[in-house]
Amino acid sequence: MTISLELMPLDPPPAEPERPKTMVVRYGYLLAIGEFENGLNGKVGCGTKLVARTPRGTEIVEMLTTVCGNGGCGKSITRDKLLDYIANSGGDEYPFANSGRILRVATTSDLAEQQKLDEQKPEHLSLAREMVGHHQLAMKMVEVEYLLGRERVIFYFHAEGRVDFRGLVRDLASMVHTRIDLRQVGARDEARLIADYEKCGQHCCCKHFLKVLTPVSMKAAKTQKATLDTAKISGRCGRLMCCLRYEDQTYEDLKAKLPRRNTRVKTEVGEAWVMDGQILTQLVLVQYDDGKQAAVPMEHITAFNLPRPKLPTGREMQFPGDGVAPPPSRPPRGRPAPGNTRPPPPANRAPQPPGNISGNGHRPQPPRDNGTADENPGQP
Repeated sequence: MTISLELMPLDPPPAEPERPKTMVVRYGYLLAIGEFENGLNGKVGCGTKLVARTPRGTEIVEMLTTVCGNGGCGKSITRDKLLDYIANSGGDEYPFANSGRILRVATTSDLAEQQKLDEQKPEHLSLAREMVGHHQLAMKMVEVEYLLGRERVIFYFHAEGRVDFRGLVRDLASMVHTRIDLRQVGARDEARLIADYEKCGQHCCCKHFLKVLTPVSMKAAKTQKATLDTAKISGRCGRLMCCLRYEDQTYEDLKAKLPRRNTRVKTEVGEAWVMDGQILTQLVLVQYDDGKQAAVPMEHITAFNLPRPKLPTGREMQFPGDGVAPPPSRPPRGRPAPGNTRPPPPANRAPQPPGNISGNGHRPQPPRDNGTADENPGQP
């Protein structure tokens, strides 16, 4: 008996996924984002250090993700999602570049060379600050950044206005013997470069994830009823903290739902005046016509903007107590009450001399004691 075994055909191996054409990377001290052409043959994971040609030069970048055509892999996104993220994170102000190319994966020699350049930072920063004082420039050196291969050295400085630093650039070029770039940054960018932790215990938002640093107005702090002490609501940059605008839109939406002050509403008890409101708890402080006050949730208010009561004159009341005469006020102490003033003396009455004053205008003096005493006071 012959037994034949037929081999089952094996499934064909899955096709290799198409190599992504571009990669999204992060580079520079200001954490700029770029989508560069992928010049690698192999696969790399997110967070890999790469050597890329950016608009600034050749430098080490960090890979964030790849841009696939269909976004099928778990660590890739489609180009539409990337563009939506940029539009929601700042739009045209978002620091995004697409003129670059990924050259290779960073080797240990590349990382060692970059570390050696970064070790010169304290020395060069100190010398740059001395040169600023020598040229008497109204500017503050903040940070120094080196590109790979010492191709370019970028000095970041903070100044309130325009500064003529042409002489400073020549001195710095003679010090580092390479191309020099001086870039002016604002107070928030200064904190992004050198700050670490904020008073909340977390990394500074500007250094951790924020890419567009928009100014924050005092109106946001007032809307959230935060303390107006600048020492408590200011960040490391000396400006209002960026986190004040995280919930600003939520506060604005909740505030729009509350009734305005001095308007009439109807509750389960009756009609009342709106005195105040709490944004987060959505409580409304109302005052009834009998003078009693109560905190009423928004869901217990059945009607808004009711007609105001009218006064006997026909005019509408604008606020509680409008049209009611105030009680008479007491006169201040030390002054006579109105109507009880003392009448003035008659005009035909001669003024009396004060005290015991003689006609010549001099007060009589008592007899002087010459120091002698009568030995017999009882004798005449």
